Amino acid sequence: MNHWLRNFILLALMLAASGLAMALRPTHKIADQGPKVELETMIPRAFADWREEPLSSAQIVDPQQQELIDKIYNQTLTRTYVNSNGYRVMLSIAYGSDQSDSMQVHKPEVCYPAQGFSLLSKQVGSLALNNGAVPVTRILAVLGQRSEPVTYWTTIGDRVVQGGINKKLIEMTYGLTGKIPDGMLIRVSSIDPETNRAYEIQNRFSAQMLDALTPEYRKRLTGNLQLN
Repeated sequence: MNHWLRNFILLALMLAASGLAMALRPTHKIADQGPKVELETMIPRAFADWREEPLSSAQIVDPQQQELIDKIYNQTLTRTYVNSNGYRVMLSIAYGSDQSDSMQVHKPEVCYPAQGFSLLSKQVGSLALNNGAVPVTRILAVLGQRSEPVTYWTTIGDRVVQGGINKKLIEMTYGLTGKIPDGMLIRVSSIDPETNRAYEIQNRFSAQMLDALTPEYRKRLTGNLQLN
């Protein structure tokens, strides 16, 4: 094989590889294909025994952290709810229409230490619902005398993901079909020194909140559940 022919074959292979990469590059946002997400209207301000507490300073976000959040997410919702016993639960939901590598949801394991918290524990669990279960992650964040148990879960497209490998596999699956998935992080926390009690109340709060949603909105927050 002469030098000219070899270079021509290499050039052809490079162009073919480049064309294949462009063809497989995701270009269609899932967020553009369905109803628009409006967190303020999706999540009720009152449900079951819970009512929104409008003027609450229980959760303070560092300005630099807020700047990062605003850059990553299209919408964020932060509310504090209180029940008839005076127990407060903080709800934070962040939605991003583009979950490509440059616009990834930031987990609480990253956000809390960035605000000076120490993470004392982390465990996986599940949130039992009437028609299935949502895999969740629970962490215990501590800052001085403030003990904040946290329950959260993350969605990518129409799936709840748990763990980096699972998340990456789902993103790759969407990518191979030319789609860019949206993503949501739902976080429930409370300031409570009794960690087990906090997780139990957070589970009940989350299940009651999801039960109060319309089926369409519920699916946005839980994806396609694995039925019991």
